[in-house]
Amino acid sequence: MIRSIFLRGLAIIYLIAFASLLPQLDGLIGSHGILPASEYLGNIRAEYGTSAYTFFPTLAWLNSSDLFLHVLVWAGLVFSGLLLAGFLPLPATIALYVLYLSVDTVGQTFYSFQWDSLLLEVGFAAVLLAPTGIRPSYSSPPTRLAVWVFRLLIFRLMLESGAVKLLSGDHTWRNLTALTYHYETQPLPTPVAWYAHHLPLFVQRASVLGVFSIELVIPFFFLATRRLRQIAAFVTIGLQLLIAVTGNYAFLNLLTILLCAFLFDVTSTKHTPWNAWLVGIVLIPIGVLQAIGTFGILSRLPEPLASIDARAEVFHMVNHYGLFAIMTTSRPEIVIEGSDDGQEWKTYGFRYKPGDLRRPLQWVAPYQPRLDWQMWFAALSNYQENPWFQRLMVRLLEGSPQVTALFESNPFSDKPPRFVRAVTYDYHFTDSSTRRSTGAIWSRTPAGEYFPTVSLRR
Repeated sequence: MIRSIFLRGLAIIYLIAFASLLPQLDGLIGSHGILPASEYLGNIRAEYGTSAYTFFPTLAWLNSSDLFLHVLVWAGLVFSGLLLAGFLPLPATIALYVLYLSVDTVGQTFYSFQWDSLLLEVGFAAVLLAPTGIRPSYSSPPTRLAVWVFRLLIFRLMLESGAVKLLSGDHTWRNLTALTYHYETQPLPTPVAWYAHHLPLFVQRASVLGVFSIELVIPFFFLATRRLRQIAAFVTIGLQLLIAVTGNYAFLNLLTILLCAFLFDVTSTKHTPWNAWLVGIVLIPIGVLQAIGTFGILSRLPEPLASIDARAEVFHMVNHYGLFAIMTTSRPEIVIEGSDDGQEWKTYGFRYKPGDLRRPLQWVAPYQPRLDWQMWFAALSNYQENPWFQRLMVRLLEGSPQVTALFESNPFSDKPPRFVRAVTYDYHFTDSSTRRSTGAIWSRTPAGEYFPTVSLRR
C-alpha cells in the first residue's frame, strides 16, 4: 500500500512540476529567453572543459536547442503518466529523476529553489521503492532501509528548517515577532495572508512558538514509537496545510505531506537487495552528518565523506534545507516601465506578484511563476547582484515574444519600447478600514530607482 500511495503521489508532483515548466521554458532559458541554456552550457564548457559534464549533469549537453528542452519536459510528462498508471515504475522513476535534474541544471537561477532540490532528493531515493517489471504488483512492502531513508529525510527537512531560524541570530525569530512581518513580506501571499497579517500580536507570537516546536521538537518523534510517529505526522501535515493556506510555495507542501506517509504504520521487509544498500550508503550517513552540521557541531565533513557530500549535492541526492532563516521585514517591489519618448512611461504587469494595489491576492500553488519569484529576490538587493535582470531588460527592448509572454500585460505589443527602466516601491498591506473604503489591498510609497533608463544602440 505504501509503495502505491507514495509512488503515485510522487508521479502527480512530477506531473505538476514538469507541466508548470511548459509555459515558462522559452521565456526563461530558451534561445530568445532571459538566460539561454545553450549560452550557459557554452560558457561552462569553455571554463571547465571536459569536467563540465560531471559538475553540471544534464542531458542538454547532447542538445540544448529549444526543441530538445521541450522534449525533456514532454518526456517528463510521459514518464509521470507511466508512473501514475503503474507501468514500468522503476525505469520511470529513474527517468524522471534524470530528466528533472537535466532541466534543473540548465535552469540556472530560475530553478534554484528548495522544492526543486527536495523533489530531486526524493526522486533519487524513490528508486528504493519502485518495483521491477512492466506492470508489477505494489503489494509487497518496502524494505526497512527504504522506510528509514525517507524517515530520516523528513527528519532532516523539518529539523534543519527550524535550526536555521534559531541559529541565524535574526532578532525577529528570537523575539517571536517574525510572523508579524512574514505574511506581508513573503514572495506570493494568498488571499488568507492579508487576514493572517492582521491577527493580534499574541497570536503571532504564539504561532512562532508553534513553528519552533513543530520544526525543532516534533521531528524527533519521527524516529520514535508508532503512536508518537503518527501524532508527529498529523502535526506536520497541519503545519504544511497552514503554510499552504497563507503562502504560495509551489509543490513544497505537497511533497512534505507525501513524505509523512512513512511516519504511519509501515510494514517493511527485512531483506534489502544489494543495489538498495548502495543507495542507502550514500543517503543515510551524508544526510545524518549534514543535519549535525546544521547545528555547527561539525565545521566540515571529514574525508572521504566531504568529497562524497560534494558530489551528492551536485546531483541533488542530498541537500541542505531551511527557508526564511532571516525574516524580511519590508517589501520592496520592482516596477518595470517602458517608454517611446522617455517622458510617458507604461508599466509591464506581472501575472502574480503584487503590482496593482487593488488586484486581489491569488492562489497560485502548486504552479510556480518563476520570474515573479525571482523578482521578489531581486528587489531585496540590486540589479548588479542579479545579472539576469539586465538580460530581462534587454529582452524587453528587443520585444522578445517569449519573454513578454511571461507578463500579464505588455503595453508595447505592437513594437518594443525605445527605453526601459525599473523603479521600486515599498508595499504594505492596507488596514481594514482602508480596504473597505477603497478596495485596495496594498499601499505603497516610492523608494527610488532600481534600474536606470536604458535603450538599445541604433
